[in-house]
Amino acid sequence: MKVLVSERDDRILGFTMSGSSAGEVISAVQTAMLANLPYSMLRNAVITHLTVAKGLGPVLANVALRGTRKLAPESASLAAS
Repeated sequence: MKVLVSERDDRILGFTMSGSSAGEVISAVQTAMLANLPYSMLRNAVITHLTVAKGLGPVLANVALRGTRKLAPESASLAAS
């Protein structure tokens, strides 16, 4: 797994993964990207069952904290769901 995160606003700009379960993980990352969520929202998400997507937390834990980003109103409502 590799992730590219914006230094300006902590959004996920790109993601790549190879392997048999890559589609499952890419789907979760794509959802966060479409919602313009900061990487920390995905990093802190609780993955409800044992899947390969549970690896997103550790890969995003390596991103250096650069500050906080305020969510746009539509993103905030998605995050609260």
